[in-house]
Amino acid sequence: MYAVIESGGIQIKVAEGDSVKVPLMNTESGEKIDLEKVMLISKDGDVTIGKPYIEGATVTAEVTGMGKDDKVTVFKFKRRVKYRVKTGHRQQFTELKITGINTGH
Repeated sequence: MYAVIESGGIQIKVAEGDSVKVPLMNTESGEKIDLEKVMLISKDGDVTIGKPYIEGATVTAEVTGMGKDDKVTVFKFKRRVKYRVKTGHRQQFTELKITGINTGH
């Protein structure tokens, strides 16, 4: 059984027991949360697709930690005008451990 959820504008495929990184959420470590933006659920070959979300379906997760991802280097360059800019960015994330998928039926 797996589900596709939306969190922070990105879609993530999750299953029970998975550990996933989602964009930073306003939660505490160790807190249990319900993710209600479930877009798809597949159970024993039966696929349920939402329009855009499945009503009543939730994914239960436990917050295991927060942190920053690896640095992404951004380099801008224009030839012949001596224009060079090098910057970096580290995206903050929340790590979730998926504990259950509720179909809502």
